[in-house]
Amino acid sequence: MAGLGSKRFHTRYSVRRGPSATGINLRPGSSAARGRMNADGSRAMPSPRATRRVISSRLRGSPNVTPVAVDVNDSRGVREALAGSASHGGVDAVVLAVRTMPVDEEFLVGTIRTVLDIAAELGIRVLVVGGAGALRSPDDSHLLVADNTAFVPAGIKAVAAAGVAQLRTCQSHAEADWVYVSPPALLEPGVRTGGYRRGTDTLLIGADGRSWISAEDLAVAVVDELEAPGPDPHVTVVHHGERPST
Repeated sequence: MAGLGSKRFHTRYSVRRGPSATGINLRPGSSAARGRMNADGSRAMPSPRATRRVISSRLRGSPNVTPVAVDVNDSRGVREALAGSASHGGVDAVVLAVRTMPVDEEFLVGTIRTVLDIAAELGIRVLVVGGAGALRSPDDSHLLVADNTAFVPAGIKAVAAAGVAQLRTCQSHAEADWVYVSPPALLEPGVRTGGYRRGTDTLLIGADGRSWISAEDLAVAVVDELEAPGPDPHVTVVHHGERPST
């Protein structure tokens, strides 16, 4: 991807929950991973940890991204992390992509609210990497993907519903400057091509008839959104072109 330009931003992360890490601000991937469709219609879920690792490593590679460990239950610690330090300066944007396994919607919503509250006071933009479930279905604008069994089988319904709850939390926060990024229906580790198509609040289908993107290309899209923010509060992406062989 192109360089980050003249404006330098620092993105602070991570979020820890208790003794084990459940997600970090720059750990997108597991939040909307839908898995690979099997011949029998079931879905084989990719490893959430592997997907997060792919994207977080891509974002950490930017010279303008600064990792900072913080427990999201410690609001003072979150504030200090977002406020920056003498050595790194202030934070211009924060990427939040946290998921729990198993799903804990109350914790996820509380995490979003905590970060939005503090970021709003400090004037920091928040980019939330959420889930595809919060998108509208491509063939029915009144039906959320989370409620569409063609994309979300019963086994991952709770994951999709948690993503919707996160978006609703953002929408209810009038003071915060935020953008919610939804992956397409299928997100998995793959190949970085740098090619993707951007949309708003409706699930996108690629030229090959699939709603898919690699974790590597989602990371590219996230950094692009930080570098050149668009006007839309809810955006999504899909792979552009033929699906590369791995």
